[in-house]
Amino acid sequence: MKENPGLKIRIYGDPVLRKKAKPIQDVIGEHRKILSQMAQLMLINSGVGLAAPQIGISEKMIVVDIGSGLYKLINPEITKKEGSLCLEEGCLSIPGVNIKVKRAKKICLKALDEFGKPLFYKAEGLLACVFQHEIDHLNGKLIIDYASLFQRLKIAKKLEKLKRAKDERVLKSKAEFA
Repeated sequence: MKENPGLKIRIYGDPVLRKKAKPIQDVIGEHRKILSQMAQLMLINSGVGLAAPQIGISEKMIVVDIGSGLYKLINPEITKKEGSLCLEEGCLSIPGVNIKVKRAKKICLKALDEFGKPLFYKAEGLLACVFQHEIDHLNGKLIIDYASLFQRLKIAKKLEKLKRAKDERVLKSKAEFA
């Protein structure tokens, strides 16, 4: 996985991925900088969305780009859901794992832009699903939480391998500082 200097995508097993992110009270220049870095990291890694917890920042920020334009959102919140759609989803924080997830087909959402101005969007299809996926990250929810028992058993070894690799990286970095 390619990395952007300074920012790294957190992998399954990192506790920050399970934390509920905090709302941002005052939008400042640092938030704009982080959103731009997130967008760059998402694109470098061929993603269509990235949430701040995925880079270790427990604040409510997401970036989304399914090919129709970049969205940089602060404090996104779904205000209305309609219909349902089931798509196979992957996640930059859980490489190699894909899960079929049932989500709302259409959503309305409100958020702030990178300058703190209110935004309102209606989205459907893939865009609606990606928004929902990224907002799940802000609530500490991952695609594996949608997996059936059969799917969980099927991916258990992959998840354990990701966790072990994460633990080994942590031990290695601690040893480098010792």
